[in-house]
Amino acid sequence: MPDVFIGLMSGTSRDGIDAVAASFGDRRIDLLATHSQPYPDDLADALARIIDAPDHVNLDHLGELHAWVGEVFGEAAVSVRAKITEPDANIVAVGSHGQTIRHGADSRHPFSLQIGCGARVASVSGLQTVADFRSADIAAGGQGAPLVPPFHQWLFAAPGKRTAVANIGGIANVTLLDGVDSVAGFDTGPGNTLMDGWTLRHLDEPYDNGGQWASTATADPALLTRMLDDPYFARQSPKSTGLEYFNMDWLERYELADPAVAQATLLALTATTITDAVAAFSAERLLVCGGGAHNTALMRALADALPGVVVATTEANGIHPDWVEATAFAWLARERINHRAANSPGVTGATGPACLGAVYPATR
Repeated sequence: MPDVFIGLMSGTSRDGIDAVAASFGDRRIDLLATHSQPYPDDLADALARIIDAPDHVNLDHLGELHAWVGEVFGEAAVSVRAKITEPDANIVAVGSHGQTIRHGADSRHPFSLQIGCGARVASVSGLQTVADFRSADIAAGGQGAPLVPPFHQWLFAAPGKRTAVANIGGIANVTLLDGVDSVAGFDTGPGNTLMDGWTLRHLDEPYDNGGQWASTATADPALLTRMLDDPYFARQSPKSTGLEYFNMDWLERYELADPAVAQATLLALTATTITDAVAAFSAERLLVCGGGAHNTALMRALADALPGVVVATTEANGIHPDWVEATAFAWLARERINHRAANSPGVTGATGPACLGAVYPATR
């Protein structure tokens, strides 16, 4: 039985934890088990408060959340481990992304803060754990994000084919692959976060299921143009962003008279910022993963804007779009345990290769 690694991921949408147990072959993944669990309501509320109102953070509360998230991530590792049916599975390590609460890669002293104590994950799961994946790249002068392009390259790169991979979570990022070579990767801007926040405000629902609400209206071209004038979109890569920038306060800058039209325009914003990058790269195919892959209206908008480009979810390449990111952190844990650099300096802007993540030994 090949070595098995567990990957744990919670993205900027904060909708819970995705967990996978995977083994890796020659550009091949065997998913042995998958598991998804929402955050407990009180933890989800606490995370929302600390992310949405950072000026009111209590340090004792932050420290407690760091431990609490670690405990819940450790429980997710236990749950996915229990679903592995192969009796001889050798679980080498857990790769735990944690929960991003602030991304300050462009700060005077750059940082990216993910809470979810790695030692607590190791203690609860009883498994060696790799955590804090972004700090080493930032220390080397990089953005610390996105981290998944090397995994996309390992899994999706195809000789002689220009491939784009779009991961659409709360924030969207793209990886651009020219044959087997990685050309670029960067955060394009908002993925689901603005659409989700607007839906919650007006429909009291956590997200616009399938883009049904957005489909009841037509995007406002003038409003979309004003949004696209934001300086972030004109920046050259390497670049990364987060909820500290694209949030409901950002949205309040614009006059949004009709809620449905605004939702349609936010969908168009996500689609346009992704397809502009894909079209400029002259990609032959676009593979989509993350929660945005379930938004039928968004997938249709991507395909409509990219005539001649094959647009599909990553399931077309053998991995369900819900499990790509968690699998990426299982893969990153494998790279760290094997002492291999796993950042992409051409993507993040780091001065050189870096081994990513701090290793916490199993404590029981």
